[in-house]
Amino acid sequence: MEIIVHDTGQAMLDLLARPVGQRQDALREILSPLRNPAVPLHEPAVHYGFSGFREDRDDPRYERAVREMLDADVWGRVRETTAAAWSRLAAAVPGVRRAETIHVVIVLGDPDDAYLVENSAGYLGFGGIPGSVMLTMWPTATSLAKIAYAAAHEIHHNVRYANVNWDPATVTVGEHVVAEGLAEAFVRELRGEEAMGPWSRALDGVELENAYEKITGAIDLAGMEHLTPYVIGDTIAVRTGQKPVGLPDFAGYAVGLRIVDAHLAATGLTAAESVALPVAEILTNAGVATTG
Repeated sequence: MEIIVHDTGQAMLDLLARPVGQRQDALREILSPLRNPAVPLHEPAVHYGFSGFREDRDDPRYERAVREMLDADVWGRVRETTAAAWSRLAAAVPGVRRAETIHVVIVLGDPDDAYLVENSAGYLGFGGIPGSVMLTMWPTATSLAKIAYAAAHEIHHNVRYANVNWDPATVTVGEHVVAEGLAEAFVRELRGEEAMGPWSRALDGVELENAYEKITGAIDLAGMEHLTPYVIGDTIAVRTGQKPVGLPDFAGYAVGLRIVDAHLAATGLTAAESVALPVAEILTNAGVATTG
């Protein structure tokens, strides 16, 4: 499998040098490797939905931020870490299905998006469509240090969903929380616990226990409309017009890691070896009751 990390740093500097009215086509060109008939990741509206920078206005912070990312060798580190991630997965599950090519596009985030900068420590990703990984970041101490590990997290998702079917009508809360737990456990295997994102360690103690009970109680709930409230939490549920269910940010990530850790302990498998396992098998190994 080939992983192409596109040189979007220079492309964003070129975009910012253009008049505002000429930037939208340039943005579409930057995002074009993500073109997919199912999810139009190359469209500006989707870019904004993933906390991307606004190309329709001048902001002196943007150029400085892109240059900070270039100085920190964000693109080079993402190339190295995604290659290591794929090498680990290929060795763990020889012959695992995967896209022939994965296109990785890194874009600048919106510094005025509090969810990105504060809740998510300056970075987030999307890698659930085989062949595409989108990373959004605003340079912070955490995002500059960990963006490459987020790329590894998304590579795990990318390989999983070349093997596990994601049907928007039937996908369950259990599938999504397990996928997030597996991806974070994989980052830990690859680069150590400090490489993990803020998402899976956002909760502990009573808060984690309460979230675990609520999420495992809805583990078989099917349909994508239910996933955001149970997995990502109330903040994003409200932001996207969905009904909150009383869960804090990233609750499903912390619960997913707890479930995956129970699965790993019970089986002796790694997160890499578990990349293509059915969710029902992982939940059973973890002792989570389902009705399926």
